[in-house]
Amino acid sequence: MKKIAIAAAFSVAATGAFAGSMEEPMMEAPVIVEEVEESSTSNGIIVPLILVALVAAAVAAD
Repeated sequence: MKKIAIAAAFSVAATGAFAGSMEEPMMEAPVIVEEVEESSTSNGIIVPLILVALVAAAVAAD
């Protein structure tokens, strides 16, 4: 019984030694997120054009 207990203890201790390998670990590539800028310049000009049109319509109505 004593030999079985010693064999079990050695087998449990030895499993940790075989858990890994000597090869390089796999490293995942970093995720790169690019911010895409709108190439259209009309985004910042629409509201001022509408305001100019409203002012011109108000002046023409007088």
